[in-house]
Amino acid sequence: MAVVRSPLPDADLKVVGEALQGALVDTVDLALVAKQVHWNVVGSRFRSVHLQLDEVVATARQHSDVVAERASALGVNPDGRAATVAAGSAIGPVPEGWIQDDDAVRIMVDALGAVIGRMRERVGATAEPDPVTQDLLIGLTADLEKHAWMFQAESV
Repeated sequence: MAVVRSPLPDADLKVVGEALQGALVDTVDLALVAKQVHWNVVGSRFRSVHLQLDEVVATARQHSDVVAERASALGVNPDGRAATVAAGSAIGPVPEGWIQDDDAVRIMVDALGAVIGRMRERVGATAEPDPVTQDLLIGLTADLEKHAWMFQAESV
């Protein structure tokens, strides 16, 4: 049942829909991972890392909503269910228990790097079929790269 009719041809919609769904999965998982680390971080830099993690959560949540709404606007059903996110995320597992601040920074550098790599692929894939979606993904990638830069600067 197609409730929303897309302005894109079917072939383009397939590419764009896959890009948006992948972006949704990665941003939902990034928010979850950052919040898990946020709750469990310990160490002498606890406060600064703790607060920085909340900034990542806010960015990921904001963008996941924008991505899902773009998919809906194009007639693609966004799927942010836990099983879908777990099956499709690029982010590795987060360890159980307390996480030292240095390890928290490393986890976030790795998580952001994995997501950014996939976002850049999606930016390229959507250039021709839908520049509007590409623009949305460019903004998302820029925001994630800023967070990645800040975490990398802490790990020096």
